[in-house]
Amino acid sequence: MGDPAGIGPEICLDLLTDSSIADLCTPIVFGDANVLRLCAQKTDKSADFKEISSNDLVSAAGPCVLNLELIDQSLLEPGVVNEATGHATYGYITQAIDACLSQCVHAVTTCPANKEALQSAGIPQPGHTEIFADRTQSKKFCMAFLSDEINCSLVTVHAGYQEVPHLLNEQRIVDVIELTRDTHKKLLGKEPRITVCGLNPHAGENGLFGNREEELIIQPAMDRMRKEGCDLVGPVPPDTAFTQSQRNVTDAYICMYHDQGLIPVKTIAFESAVNVTLGLPIVRTSVDHGTALDIAWLGKADSRNLKSAVRLAVRLAG
Repeated sequence: MGDPAGIGPEICLDLLTDSSIADLCTPIVFGDANVLRLCAQKTDKSADFKEISSNDLVSAAGPCVLNLELIDQSLLEPGVVNEATGHATYGYITQAIDACLSQCVHAVTTCPANKEALQSAGIPQPGHTEIFADRTQSKKFCMAFLSDEINCSLVTVHAGYQEVPHLLNEQRIVDVIELTRDTHKKLLGKEPRITVCGLNPHAGENGLFGNREEELIIQPAMDRMRKEGCDLVGPVPPDTAFTQSQRNVTDAYICMYHDQGLIPVKTIAFESAVNVTLGLPIVRTSVDHGTALDIAWLGKADSRNLKSAVRLAVRLAG
């Protein structure tokens, strides 16, 4: 359900009443039933959903809510995050992960969490991706964004720009290329065409910009993966990597840092792009937007991205 003070409850209510989603799978919201009912009252949405307990997970036959009762409603104020919402968010996430690891459910799709709330609750991981990796004991994983228009995988994620060059290494880039290749081979049924972005302007201009990261780190990683049969182009200058002509011949991009991938993704496919954690032993997809505290519980939230994330989870779990 995501952070209960954000738009997560509202978009979950939309999901539970969408017949096209119910035709694809059995959506089960891990959250608080009373929070959803209160949100339904405030947003004029239907609260006609079925409640289940953890014992009913395997036999659930229609859209429903696993009522975890993790937050005291007196501590919940829509649009305001705090320690209580952070604790609840973490509980929803970890119980969904554990249910998937035990094969009670087939995939997990997450609504937005709030990093400030998680931190105030004493959660050591900064966000969903790291929580999933830690809980599933995954050592090789990466964040990716998938859509019909553009697909990007990130080598580094939540790090300041000055930290990025120090976080890049040949093995990490190899791992991200490999994870991206495996996922897109499954989705496409063929060898994907992957464009690898350089780190520096003009992809370094033969060492003129940066510290030769392209020649010393990125290119060797690409050479290793080409020997494995990977179809790679690059390192491509980031300012030309996402032109229409390059997108026409690219199935997936490897991006060196957060905004290098997220700016084109959110410009080109803001409503449809889905956040996916590659490399986990379970399927995890997520919305690619935040908690939107400014419009939380006002009936303004758009649930299309959540539904796209659920549809992709069904494809990946199939």
